[in-house]
Amino acid sequence: MEGDKLNKIKRILIANRGEIAVRAIRSITELGGESIAIYSEGDKESLHKDLADFSICVGGANSKESYLNIPSILSAVEVSLADAVYPGYGFLAENPTFAALCERSNITFIGPSSKTLEIVGDKAKAREAAIRANVPVIPGSPPVNDIKEALEYARKIGYPLLIKAAAGGGGRGMRIVKNEKELIKLLPIAEREAEGNFGDPTVYLEKYIENPKHIEIQILADKYGNVIHLGERECSLQRRHQKVLEEAPSVFLDEDTRKAMGESAIRFAKEVNFIGAGTVEFIVDEKKNFYFIEMNGRIQVEHPITEVITGVDIVSWQIKIADGQPLTLKQEDIKQRFHAIEFRINAEDPENFIPNVGKIEKLYLPGGYGVRVDTHIYQGYTVPAYYDSLLAKIIVFGNSREEAIRRGKRALKELKIEGLKTLKDFHLKILSDKDFLNGSYTTNLIDEKYLKQN
Repeated sequence: MEGDKLNKIKRILIANRGEIAVRAIRSITELGGESIAIYSEGDKESLHKDLADFSICVGGANSKESYLNIPSILSAVEVSLADAVYPGYGFLAENPTFAALCERSNITFIGPSSKTLEIVGDKAKAREAAIRANVPVIPGSPPVNDIKEALEYARKIGYPLLIKAAAGGGGRGMRIVKNEKELIKLLPIAEREAEGNFGDPTVYLEKYIENPKHIEIQILADKYGNVIHLGERECSLQRRHQKVLEEAPSVFLDEDTRKAMGESAIRFAKEVNFIGAGTVEFIVDEKKNFYFIEMNGRIQVEHPITEVITGVDIVSWQIKIADGQPLTLKQEDIKQRFHAIEFRINAEDPENFIPNVGKIEKLYLPGGYGVRVDTHIYQGYTVPAYYDSLLAKIIVFGNSREEAIRRGKRALKELKIEGLKTLKDFHLKILSDKDFLNGSYTTNLIDEKYLKQN
């Protein structure tokens, strides 16, 4: 079928590992391309290495020696004669330097331009772009240079506040401040954390919205100015600012708010000249006022729930857009046909979320109608200690939220992973939580109810 195969791109190197590398290999194969996997010395038993058409070891088990090793990865591109790089999520997916080096080498980076990544990867610059695009933003400050300046902005904004790393993400380098005394104490700590995590000590202040919803909008944009959104994902179930479970659509939004958020996301994407698949993230208060947080210029872990409710293959569209193909989808074509839930099955203790590793002695993955599993694990696989704890994503969908929840319980009960602890039992607990069932849950639910943080 026209548009379901690659035209210019033929060989794609996947600069990632785990389930997203497996996901990319499947789309590349279906589009008629050749896939090249990179792997570290710690990933010699990895599934993505074996599924790809070709594979190249790029360094040691430590990510800095392999999946973050730009010279080694670019050498792999050259040796393999790849003409494109698929970055996935994490590692170098949003690294503007890596994207720029690909551009200079005439290698297609499957994602936005390095210039766009520089904007969306800097929270302060992204906030300025949102203001230009008439997208609501949380009251806040520009980057602060010292404590005196921070105190002046804090008095204007009002407490409680968040200190946020300008180059941050994933909740790292973020501190809640309730008064001036805490600001004086925590500002230098936040700056050191920002420097340690992102190599940039720059921080700024933002009004802290208590008990918010975290809702994001999936975007697709081609090289010809066509931009659409695929609806929202509810991502409020988080522990320590890290997502655990996502669902789509959100039961909290009304149609007017949903429409306004989608239109705002499109305006922002156009303002930063975004190309590819990206996500515009918002927090929403109890009165349904929404505020821009950031844009992720990459595929999201939770993209499958949008795929199953809309019927749109987001990863394949990422690749086709990079191949120079125009979007054939129109906004009016996008319908949310089902309700979907994604469970992140992490190798973590369900009581305290501490990661653990080990050999998978026994594995049974759920199936049946309305169940999808994205994973890179198999029976006998030893989970390495060097990387993210995500083992699998169990995605369920139904004609209603209630049906999806029932199917989720069934699928989780079918799941068997023996040899290490996972979040399976925690997800089953959440599916019986009254705040989850009535849809009133916020980003604070897990931390306050299950982690008992003070």
